[in-house]
Amino acid sequence: MSRTREWFAPPGAEDGEAALQFYNSLVDEKVPFIPAAGAGSKQITWYACGPTVYDSAHMGHARNYVTFDVIRRVLEDYFGYNVLYVMNVTDVDDKIILRARRNHLVQRYKQQETDASKVAKEIEAAVQAAVSKQAKKQQAMAAQAAAATDSRQRTELEAAVKNEEHKAKQLQQVQEAFAALVAGGATPSIDAMLAVASDQLAEQLDAAHGSEVVDHGIFRAHAAKYEAEFFEDMAALGVRMPDVLTRVVEFLPEIIAYVQRIVDNGMAYESNGSVYFDTVKFREAGHVYGKCKPSSVGNATLASESEANFETSEKRSQQDFALWKAAKPGEPCWDSPWGKGRPGWHIECSAMASKIIGAKMDIHSGGEDLKFPHHDNELAQAEAFFHHDGCRQWVNYFLHSGHLEIEGLKMSKSLKNFITIREALTQFSARQLRLMFLLAPWNKTVSYGETMRAEMRAKEQAIKNFFQNVDVALREGEAKQSQTAAKWGEDEMALSAALQEAQVKVHEALTDNINTAAALEALSGLIKATNLYLAGKQAAAAAAADGSSVSGLLPAGPQPLLLRKAAAFMTRILSVMGVLPGPSDTPGFGGEGGAASDAAGASYLDAFAMFRDEIRGLSKAKAAHGELLAACDRVRDDTLPQLGVRLEDRPDGKAIWKLDDPAVLAAEQAERQAAVAEAARRKLANALDKKVKELDKLQKLAALPSEREALADRYSAFDEAGEPTHDKDGTLLEGKAKDKARKDLEKARKVREPLTKKLAEDPNALAALEAEPASWQSTAGGLPSEYAGIGDQLYTFDVSGNRLQGSVPLAWASINWLQMLLDNNPELTGCVPKDWVSTIITYRGTGITGICSSLQKGASNAAVPEPLRETWNWAS
Repeated sequence: MSRTREWFAPPGAEDGEAALQFYNSLVDEKVPFIPAAGAGSKQITWYACGPTVYDSAHMGHARNYVTFDVIRRVLEDYFGYNVLYVMNVTDVDDKIILRARRNHLVQRYKQQETDASKVAKEIEAAVQAAVSKQAKKQQAMAAQAAAATDSRQRTELEAAVKNEEHKAKQLQQVQEAFAALVAGGATPSIDAMLAVASDQLAEQLDAAHGSEVVDHGIFRAHAAKYEAEFFEDMAALGVRMPDVLTRVVEFLPEIIAYVQRIVDNGMAYESNGSVYFDTVKFREAGHVYGKCKPSSVGNATLASESEANFETSEKRSQQDFALWKAAKPGEPCWDSPWGKGRPGWHIECSAMASKIIGAKMDIHSGGEDLKFPHHDNELAQAEAFFHHDGCRQWVNYFLHSGHLEIEGLKMSKSLKNFITIREALTQFSARQLRLMFLLAPWNKTVSYGETMRAEMRAKEQAIKNFFQNVDVALREGEAKQSQTAAKWGEDEMALSAALQEAQVKVHEALTDNINTAAALEALSGLIKATNLYLAGKQAAAAAAADGSSVSGLLPAGPQPLLLRKAAAFMTRILSVMGVLPGPSDTPGFGGEGGAASDAAGASYLDAFAMFRDEIRGLSKAKAAHGELLAACDRVRDDTLPQLGVRLEDRPDGKAIWKLDDPAVLAAEQAERQAAVAEAARRKLANALDKKVKELDKLQKLAALPSEREALADRYSAFDEAGEPTHDKDGTLLEGKAKDKARKDLEKARKVREPLTKKLAEDPNALAALEAEPASWQSTAGGLPSEYAGIGDQLYTFDVSGNRLQGSVPLAWASINWLQMLLDNNPELTGCVPKDWVSTIITYRGTGITGICSSLQKGASNAAVPEPLRETWNWAS
């Protein structure tokens, strides 16, 4: 295949020996994967660009690191490669320095300034300055995009313009929010103003006082904090740790030596204490600059991404970039042959990766946005460093993960449209997020949104159901395997064929650029085939039980050996993708016995013993049949879910159990109870509405004139029964006139009949009905009348800490009030009487005290149940 871009395929690629193909950014097409060590080698070197630890990791980072975790797992656990996985932590960088310094200055400002009026004026000026600065930047970017002649470069610049427009819109929102905050009359608190516009104030403080920040510990502490947070997030996502971790602060001697060698090789130069890479000399030495994204070369706007002071007169060429930056006030610095300074961003990765891996690397990975300038500069630096070793290609395969978009824009901290990993994990499970990435090509854009939650939850549940259903069938089948026919029928042949088809399709998908979406589709086909197989066996068993079997013999049940093989294949592939834990995730003998399993066993035995005690007690008390069944339901609905056991009743009267996450079971239970509570609330509200309408109708009837008064305009006299006897002129009614008068009276009586009947039953009915709405109004939301006015401050929480407003419980007759699981808050034991905890909703967070405090505002001791009075001082 002819290519316009320089790339040297590893030996063996041209012979077609490779089964695996990768989309290689160095040529922008799929090419055979051959290790640098040779076609038959299983040794791979991989360098992954790690985090720049200046802020919390967001879902864009999750997209990158989970994606390459999947690819690494497939290489190691499916294809059997031994991967040396090296990842850096960038802890010296322009962004870290800027963020740490500005955070420090804002904190110092808060401590020093006490005049809120002065702060308001300074923040207002800072916001206006930021708006004006952004407008100029946006105009300049738009002009560059309009002037671009290269179509790909124009597309990139137009995307950059879109991002700048988004930033301008966000600044406008900040300006409007701050104007609204200070427009209320009284000057807001300093904290309130900083909550709206601290970033804009920080920029102004940095310009005025940034040079005063000289303590290196400020920068190191900032980086260390977010590095620790990053690896906690990776652990939560199930991402394997790298084999080698490199930090910039630990490799400064190697970085300085690396820069010096590039200078010695004639491809870098010193200027005013800084060292710049010479792109002209690099090309003259026979190298190609801009291998990952050649269309971006020459564009200063794209080249300056993530690099401060890119356009400086110290450089010989606009395309040159800093390897070493001379010291500036307000920045950390180290000694070097060129004076005090610090490394440039791009040189850090080249130096650290070269130190660990050397002059030839199999795989280098990172996000799509790192192609240019970062990765192109990395490649240039490494080739310049190894120039005299004949290096023309430092990396054989460059893999770039696609962006994560939200509302059509790349998720980015600079755009302030990011969702942190921790925030996302309150809405999605780690497995659901991984499935979301697996269902898209790893090198294409993924759209993130709340609409994905239901879809990923369904995908996860389908996998869970598969394993649970197979587990049930295996337990039942293996218990009587020796007495069951093992001969395969057409059903077994069909399932075996589906399994073999899935095996072939999964292998084809994984060899084709690790196409996890196609692999999961193949697994979905196997799940469907297995479900049909089990359903068919259950139907056959039911038919035999009903006596409808033609042969009179019980049909063979599901074949355990075949099911076990299908489940084993599913387990293997899902663990390869990280959806399930793999063998490499638990070194050693794994969970063999020990204290943990003993403790788990004790929990089940305790539950059984307590259930037995309860049943024996009810039996001795000669309890009603319904009470015994209620005890059985409590074990199913309350006890076993806390142990991670889902007990399901079947039509044949035999229950089956399935293992699941206790948190998932608790969430399902909370949803069911919330639905019940909502149904009860709606029923109560409908009844109230009916009562109000009935009262309104009766009150209107009561306000009508009496029958005689209503007919007075047509009749002048009435007898003792109330019937008209004379017309309005005093003429005696006879014949047809008498009949008409009788009909008019019946009509008037019929209109008033509902009220007449009500009063006949109870003379005080109308007065009683008029008194009801007040009490009904107070309980329609599920609250007793003494809590009227504070009902909007009562909440329950689901297992993820999400607030469920208005879901109020059944322990108080018609009320569903706040109930909580106290396992995570033992200090709150006694806050809720035990007999209230019939509905358990887990609360995770720090708001328990706040919730109780909010009730104090409207409650008196007399209105609070005795058990709570003993725990909280409600009157305070």
